[in-house]
Amino acid sequence: MEKLKDTHVREELMKKLEEEYLIQPDTRIVSEMCVCRGTSRVDIAVINGVIHGYEIKSESDTLIRLPSQVNDYNRVFDRVTIVTARDYLEKVREMIPQWWGIISVTNKNGKAVLKKVKKGRKNPSQDALALVQLLWKDEALSILKERGLHKGYLSKPKQQIFERLAQVIPLKELRLEVNRLLKQREGWRSL
Repeated sequence: MEKLKDTHVREELMKKLEEEYLIQPDTRIVSEMCVCRGTSRVDIAVINGVIHGYEIKSESDTLIRLPSQVNDYNRVFDRVTIVTARDYLEKVREMIPQWWGIISVTNKNGKAVLKKVKKGRKNPSQDALALVQLLWKDEALSILKERGLHKGYLSKPKQQIFERLAQVIPLKELRLEVNRLLKQREGWRSL
């Protein structure tokens, strides 16, 4: 039997996520979302009050990049679920933090069958700077402007703006603002 590829798993996962979330008007589903200034790219992100990343590891994938992805995703996402081929399940369990969720993928006659193995929990240690780096420069500036904290920053490089945001706004507020702005963003690869 032919191995399942990422596209097979992605189609099935996307179908399930659309059924669950797109009926909610305040939800955005994004494919291939870059995080940590482009060092990693999560397969699917669901933004709806929390930012939930879904990373796919199909039968055709390797786990070589997973350690660096784990590091990056731990810094950014409120929740993460790995969607993995059953053959990788035990190895993946050893590589991911306890708070991640796990969905197992089985190849049934060339069709991806998804089964929840473990419900994830909320990330205990997000990084404020990594979180605000999900924003575009104008979005980050808008947060500073709304609070009157933009003076001297309008013409600064975006990294300095991100650093300012991470320093002066509590993480709890940043989560809300980043979530709000990502859901409003135009011109993005989302459904």
